[in-house]
Amino acid sequence: MSKFSNTSDPRFRRWVKGSTSGGSDGCLFVASAEDGSGDVAIADSKAGPVAAVQVFNRREWTVFLAGAKAGEFDHI
Repeated sequence: MSKFSNTSDPRFRRWVKGSTSGGSDGCLFVASAEDGSGDVAIADSKAGPVAAVQVFNRREWTVFLAGAKAGEFDHI
């Protein structure tokens, strides 16, 4: 859990910070929708509670994670 919160979409209340983020202020947070839709949201903590939230459906998120695990984005 984290201290980050964003009220732009009430489906996302439990934000998680990656363990590799450490104690810095520029962390990426992830939350699962609590409405059963399977949607996943990400937000950058640098902007605080007004941070833009990007929402992905379950298929988009699964495809992204598979690509990341396969190294498709390592060149970025």
